[in-house]
Amino acid sequence: MTRPILDLALIRQAQAKLQGLLHRTPLVHSQTLSEELGAKVYLKLECLQKTGSFKPRGAFHKLLSLSDEERRRGVVAVSGGNHAQGVAYAARQLGVSAVIAMPASTPRNYLDATRGYGADIVLLPDIKAAFAECTRLQVQGRVLVHPFDDPLVAAGQGTVGLEILEDLPGLTHAFISIGGGALIAGIATALKSLKPEVRITGVQTHGADAMARSLAAGRLIELPAITSIARTLGAPRVCDFTLNAVRELVDEVKVVGDDVTLAALFFLLERSKVLTEPAAACCLAAARLHRGQFQPSDRVVLVMCGGNVSVADLLAFRNQANDPSAERSVAVAAVGPGVASVSR
Repeated sequence: MTRPILDLALIRQAQAKLQGLLHRTPLVHSQTLSEELGAKVYLKLECLQKTGSFKPRGAFHKLLSLSDEERRRGVVAVSGGNHAQGVAYAARQLGVSAVIAMPASTPRNYLDATRGYGADIVLLPDIKAAFAECTRLQVQGRVLVHPFDDPLVAAGQGTVGLEILEDLPGLTHAFISIGGGALIAGIATALKSLKPEVRITGVQTHGADAMARSLAAGRLIELPAITSIARTLGAPRVCDFTLNAVRELVDEVKVVGDDVTLAALFFLLERSKVLTEPAAACCLAAARLHRGQFQPSDRVVLVMCGGNVSVADLLAFRNQANDPSAERSVAVAAVGPGVASVSR
């Protein structure tokens, strides 16, 4: 089967297929953040999507693209959290068997939710072993729903970009977090196709920054371990497909620390009443690095990609944020392949 090309037509196809299956998440204006950043700031609340993240968009589009024979074989995925829930939910809604390979360190709330959506879980020692098990099950006949190395999945995620422009035609800046890269590949394709002048900033956290390191090295870099609290950004490596998309469409990639990410997470919770994951809150941390650079006429969107945080997580985050011995971070901006700068 010919691998599809990620373009605006594929994303519009995904939008049509997803009608009635998922929420059209709100885009809300934040007066507080607007005053702080000096521009009109909006939050795209994918944390209110089914399963608590954007992931079902890509999962549904992939599963809806399968033949009847492929659906009968069932699907397999690997995930440390949100992709697992997205695939499990979509598979249950479409009557498809799903097996998810997950690392043993996956938090209980992610495991419970994934099982609750009807998927079978295979626990492995770490994410590398989970990818290996996923490959084994694929060889046995199940169809792989890759978390990022699939244009069909990325097209589903790209529907977020279409919704943003429908609600905010005057968009000038978008901040989008990067794990494996399907979300930013999809959204950036949609935004740049319809409004090329939009400035797109990708965001990662230190210790979950495979994309930024690959950009700087000019080749794919695999992280030996994920050390950031942003677990849902924890792809050990990206892929040629998403790396090339970021090179071509993304204006800059910023890498921020866990400390400023946690500060942003608690600010969003306390002032905007939005519970986000570190993987989403890091977008606010990155936008704060632009303070003083925005114009009052700018329209800035922060994509809040997920909100699957437990009470136990919040307590642990608060303890970490209050730890005086915690390492303070710098932010690294990878601007195009092979070029990096550091700002405090």
